[in-house]
Amino acid sequence: MALQIDLRQLVLLIASSVDLVGVDDVLHGRRVAILAVECAKRLGWNEEEQQLLFDAALLHDVGVSSTRLHCRLVNELDWAEASLHAERGYELLKDFAPLAHLAPIVRYHHTHWQDLQRDNIDPDISRFTNLIYLADRIDVSAHPYYAENSLLLHVQEICARIKQYRGTYFAPELVDAFLAAAQAEAFWLILDSDFIPQYVNDMGRSADKAQIGLENLKQLGSIVAAIVDAKSHFTSEHSHGVARVARFIGGEFGLRGEHLDRLEVAALLHDIGKLQIPDEVLESPLKLTPYERAIMKKHSFATYQILKRVIGLEEVARWASQHHESLNGGGYPFHRLAGELPLESRIIKVADIYQALAQMRPYRNPLPPSEILQLLRQMEKALEIDPQLVDFVAGHLDDCQSAAVGPQGS
Repeated sequence: MALQIDLRQLVLLIASSVDLVGVDDVLHGRRVAILAVECAKRLGWNEEEQQLLFDAALLHDVGVSSTRLHCRLVNELDWAEASLHAERGYELLKDFAPLAHLAPIVRYHHTHWQDLQRDNIDPDISRFTNLIYLADRIDVSAHPYYAENSLLLHVQEICARIKQYRGTYFAPELVDAFLAAAQAEAFWLILDSDFIPQYVNDMGRSADKAQIGLENLKQLGSIVAAIVDAKSHFTSEHSHGVARVARFIGGEFGLRGEHLDRLEVAALLHDIGKLQIPDEVLESPLKLTPYERAIMKKHSFATYQILKRVIGLEEVARWASQHHESLNGGGYPFHRLAGELPLESRIIKVADIYQALAQMRPYRNPLPPSEILQLLRQMEKALEIDPQLVDFVAGHLDDCQSAAVGPQGS
């Protein structure tokens, strides 16, 4: 039976990935979606409109990869270049047919209401995107009070702040709906981290059960890989390079058809968890401290936690999250032994190592293929990686190098 994946689960996969950029606060996208829908209910929007709004709001920050940028987004109301990530989000979604209808909404979610009117943006797009902008800035205004559990003490302050921008940043009727809804404590209490999962589940139960197949899944994997790789210019194209190497090796080791496609998807998604690594750790030119290494070791487990939620991606989740495991049991985060590591996980590990060594890093230049092979041989002797795979790389160095660096690095 051909693979079919629930589209809403994949929207949540992307949203959860992007929310990792918040590091210590990974609920921004979901809170914005909830705030937008609650305002839409006050406005009398129908259920279909609420669902469309919810999906667009979940993905509104799909163009954000950097923890530095995320910090500005949740601490500043507005600044000159705030809309650049919205444009990037539009570019990521516009050619992905299942979600392309959300791209224009994402594109303008940092555009002021008065500018939407001046530029004659489609009225339907304008009301959706401006409501997401409003919800986004409400969450930013509330952000300082979540950790200290004092949000209800600052409701009138938040309302007064938003009201200042009625008719300029935000459409008057949207602000009025927010101000009315905000008087109920429940409007704010639903933003508590304990209640958010249930709200998301409830929205999912009433959503259309759209499904996508393997080709769309590969395209979505490429989108997520682009988000991850954009986190640092040092990791540009890393996930795509790992996917190319993994697919090349997998094909030579007898994987075919859908099996090989799933391996490619797992390789594209293997580093989702790195979105939660602070930029300064990922780009450090120095040897990582024990604390920084502990932070880094969280990323493959985060990858597993996100992917395993999607029904049909259980194997992909295991393969992707085991790319730092070792045959000797000394890897992380699960400390699997050789007998517990399938071929697919072993392939992704070797592909990940090869591509990373072939690419510039803040602490070294790219290594030539001969030196990469020497390091792989050392890891083979230490029982960290599969000897058969190292032998294969040794016999196909030029092909592995081409796959690792791609057309841009050739």
